[in-house]
Formats: sequence, structure tokens, C-alpha cells
Amino acid sequence: MDASPLAGWENFYVITGSSAGGLTGLTFVVIALVRDAQGVRPAGVRMFVTPTMVHFSAVLGLAAFLSMPWRGVLGLSVGFGVAGVGGLVYCAFIARSIGSMDKKEYAPVWEDWAWHAILPGIAYALLLIGADLIWHERMQSLYAAAAASLILLFSGIHNAWDIAVWMTLKKAK
Repeated sequence: MDASPLAGWENFYVITGSSAGGLTGLTFVVIALVRDAQGVRPAGVRMFVTPTMVHFSAVLGLAAFLSMPWRGVLGLSVGFGVAGVGGLVYCAFIARSIGSMDKKEYAPVWEDWAWHAILPGIAYALLLIGADLIWHERMQSLYAAAAASLILLFSGIHNAWDIAVWMTLKKAK
């Protein structure tokens, strides 16, 4: 019987999955506090909070998926492919939403595009590449999945912090 293609990756996915789960909970706490903020529009918060939650959930889901006892690469390839395509479609939706925001309410800056659409798009593209790569370059594929997890995790951390600071500043006005 072949060893799991994921042997040696357990700790990495325990750490990233736990981090994503904890950060998802903290983001919910921040959002619960938004009802006390004056002048914060729910549509704007939803536009930037929902993608953050989706990306944290993707990291948590990827960690759970990769913690399963896989013996072959077919399931991994399909999982990476589905996550990659789904994430890229979602990033296109985010980009379209950012581009169509009411500029009177909030004018997106380059940083919004980078952290909410471009970097997550790169992460999901890495998963899609990993779906093919796992068939002939197993380790490189697993490193691509790890890089995707970290990009999504750190993008989510940045975005959650940005949202919290923005809501605090809006409340102070």
C-alpha cells in the first residue's frame, strides 16, 4: 500500500486550519460590533467582509480536505480543481462588485483590488495549477496548495484588520 501523498503536511494544515477557524470567529465578533458604529453602511461592509469570510472558509476547508487520508491523487486533483475554479469565479465576482461600487459611498483604491481580488485570485489559480501538477510533480503541487492557503490566510488577516480600522474610524466621526 502506498503512503499518503500528504505525509508530513499534517502540522501545516492543523496550524492553517486552526488559524482560519479562529480568525473567522474573530471576524464575526467585529461584525457584531458594527451595529454600534454610526455612519457605516451595511452594503459596504458586506462587500468587503463576505469575501474575507469566504477566503478564511476556503483555508479551513482546504485544511480539512488535505487532512483526510488520501491514498491517491485523483481526489486531490479534483478537489484542487474544483476549489481553484470556484475561487477564480468568486474573485471575478468580487472584482466586478468592487468596480461597480457607488463611488459616492466609497471609492475603491488599488489596495482594495490587490487584497480582495488579485491576491486571492492568484491563490485560487495556484490551486488550479496544483490540480494538474499533482499528477507529475506531487511535491510542487502540495507547495502550491500551501502557498494558496497562506496567501488566502494573510489576505484575510489584512482585510479583516482593514475592515476593523475602517469601522473604527467611521464610528469616531
